[in-house]
Amino acid sequence: VADLYGKYRLSEALMEVYHLFWDEFSGWFLEMVKPAYGQPIDGQSYAAVLEAFDHLLHLLHPFMPFITEELWQHLADRAEGESIMISPQSIAAPAEGDDALLSQVEAMKSVVTGVRAIRNAKNISPREVLDLQVVGSNPIAAYDCVVVKMAGVSGVETVEAKGEGVSSFMVGTTEYAVPLGGLIDVAAELAKAEAELKHLEGFLAGVLKKLANERFVNHAPAAVVELERKKQRDAEQKIAVLKETIAALNKQ
Repeated sequence: VADLYGKYRLSEALMEVYHLFWDEFSGWFLEMVKPAYGQPIDGQSYAAVLEAFDHLLHLLHPFMPFITEELWQHLADRAEGESIMISPQSIAAPAEGDDALLSQVEAMKSVVTGVRAIRNAKNISPREVLDLQVVGSNPIAAYDCVVVKMAGVSGVETVEAKGEGVSSFMVGTTEYAVPLGGLIDVAAELAKAEAELKHLEGFLAGVLKKLANERFVNHAPAAVVELERKKQRDAEQKIAVLKETIAALNKQ
């Protein structure tokens, strides 16, 4: 946001603040820390929420001065003459490990979103507790408690291979499966998997064609070539998973 202010790109700065306030804070952060129904929030979490909200009000203040001033005055006892307009905002320097933390949280959000998408596709009530499986290793096991809470699942079980009658999705190169039994429309799931397989095979063909070009491989920066090879590996892994899914669906 500070960078965008420096470039006088105010509309883009507002969109960043809107996304942070509406999506990240309201849609995810508050849902993560919200206690169970009827239970009080603990003091440490309460203080952390108010601190985060204070920072957000400072960011939003140039765009919504009167509302943010009113809210800020009610967050704490203010001295005479205190105003959010002249209240400094502390900006913490990025800490070591922040990038890894953010990456794991984004992966966790994708898992929750994946389970919710299955619920929507199958018209399953948010109140119905589902099971969730992760095939192979669980790269975000530390966040299982958040997944359980926000996705409405009984737990996260690590399995060697997914069973029959499941609906699965990918987060990166990790496969997750939700056992649904008779709730699956096999024909629809098969058509969707085959369409995705066709798309990925076309994508992979394009990557392989680029890597087969000696001029590209020999003259492009090493990082660019490695990125294409990573695309190849990821696509091949996803294709293998889809082929297993299609084979399993054909048996039903």
